[in-house]
Amino acid sequence: MWRQDTSKAAEPRAKLSRRALRWALEGIVCQHLSMARVAEGLAVSWNTANTAVLDEGRRVLISDPARFDGVTSSACTSTCGGTPGRGDKYVTVIIDLTTVQAGTGPARLLDMVEGRTKQVFATWLAGRPQPWRDRMQVVAMDGFAGFKTAATEQLPDAVTVMDPFHVVRLAGEALDECRQRVQQKLHGHRGRRSDPLFSARRTLHTGADLLTEKQRARLHALFANDEHVEVEVTWAIYQRIIPLTATPTADRDMTCCAR
Repeated sequence: MWRQDTSKAAEPRAKLSRRALRWALEGIVCQHLSMARVAEGLAVSWNTANTAVLDEGRRVLISDPARFDGVTSSACTSTCGGTPGRGDKYVTVIIDLTTVQAGTGPARLLDMVEGRTKQVFATWLAGRPQPWRDRMQVVAMDGFAGFKTAATEQLPDAVTVMDPFHVVRLAGEALDECRQRVQQKLHGHRGRRSDPLFSARRTLHTGADLLTEKQRARLHALFANDEHVEVEVTWAIYQRIIPLTATPTADRDMTCCAR
């Protein structure tokens, strides 16, 4: 009889290896992948991926009593999770950004809590010791107002900010809304393939430094029409906001926002 110990590669009777679970956690927390995308990447069913990721998250996080030590900056965001048709489909994700702010390492997952409401985040913060809450300096979050309200109530001395990714995303949504509004005003219908505003919708979201000559010519022709001036102004503001995702320091980000 031949035997081999594989406990270092995977848990007993597990369908996914430890490395696969690590990839799944990083994909969900750091790269905002959906559980469906993770399941597809691992070639397993949605339920198998969801159960494995939640179990691994509990093992890595809850079993580590020192995971909250030294945290002064954190981020709060949400992603789809849970089992379809059973309870809340959203999960609130709390991330440690202390090492990112200091430039000494990557972000670190702190916790995942079922639900996406002000009460969920407020309850989680209230469960932390008072010295830990007093030590918090910055809380970054997505555009959900409930997270900001909870952070303001539970961490009154901390600075609440929206993370650059969501700032750029909201600016992009504002650009789309402006384009659609002008489209309706001028043509009285939704965008069609032959409409200049509709055909340029993807080019408008491309960074100015990445535009090809063909795309530049398309935008030049679009903005040559004075009836598109609203879109041109909104596009110019959007282009000034895009560098937020590339600036490594808070001072640079604030400079971009001030402009």
